[in-house]
Amino acid sequence: MLLTPSAPSLAGSHFAFTSEQEVTHSRQRPSHCEAPPLPSESLLKGRKIVEIEHNGYLYKLQATKLGKLILTK
Repeated sequence: MLLTPSAPSLAGSHFAFTSEQEVTHSRQRPSHCEAPPLPSESLLKGRKIVEIEHNGYLYKLQATKLGKLILTK
């Protein structure tokens, strides 16, 4: 189902709303994931930033004050 907002300040914007079943399905792990998910705490271990080397490149995984994760190259 596709709905557009009725507020004039959002005119021209489009928002897609899905059924609860579709949202639940999209949160399931893909079938190619063999191991259970790793808790972020096991990667960060109390730090705010962790450096990760992958395929010869250095990445930084950062936890924000709002509890979000940012991965940068």
